[in-house]
Amino acid sequence: MNSGWLGRWLVPLALLAALVVGDQIRINRPAHKYRLAVEVETPGGIKSASGVMSVHPDRGYSRKGRTTMKGDAVLVDLGGGKNLVALMAHLDKSIDLDGMNYVALRAYRAAGRDVSFDGLSKIRGVVPVTGALIPVLVTFVDLRDPATARVVQPDDLEATFGKGFHLHAVSAEVVPNGYWPLDFGGPLGEPVTRGIEAKLPWWNGADEPAAMALRAAGLPGEGIDPKQAFTRK
Repeated sequence: MNSGWLGRWLVPLALLAALVVGDQIRINRPAHKYRLAVEVETPGGIKSASGVMSVHPDRGYSRKGRTTMKGDAVLVDLGGGKNLVALMAHLDKSIDLDGMNYVALRAYRAAGRDVSFDGLSKIRGVVPVTGALIPVLVTFVDLRDPATARVVQPDDLEATFGKGFHLHAVSAEVVPNGYWPLDFGGPLGEPVTRGIEAKLPWWNGADEPAAMALRAAGLPGEGIDPKQAFTRK
């Protein structure tokens, strides 16, 4: 009797489980991933860092059509205690967090590639990120202290760091999407880069240090979660 009950329900339950898993993959798989790379010319040579970010349209039932992303700000160690951080934000009167969702799309279009948002995952090649597409750049005079954050102008790094420092390039590159949740690298796709929290010794400090950093840099952070300028989960 138990065997008969199991037989009647096994196939429907398996189909239901497959539908649930398939729906979660549909909802959570990013539309595309891109690598944001920052290269800085220094007296000691080119210093660079990059991070992979994923962009997620609302395919679910909770974000009200809002596109979101996952990833971390990119921190370049310039040597000699100097650093440059490309925040996950742009500046347009106030801090714009959503612009990072479209950096790759707009950069490819600016480079003459006729591509749609939905077709971006199939594009390959590195393109420059220039002008207003460059995220807000900041530096910490003392990386241990969020109150030492300062904005850095992309076209004048020498004003902040001294002679011989120039922004060599900022670029975007669409990378393989992978098969969520199995995007562990290689043919399974590029995983989202993490680690900015470990690179900022003040991250877990008291008194909202992320907000303190934005204020110190003169960035208007009202109405946003200041941590999202550094990381998106």
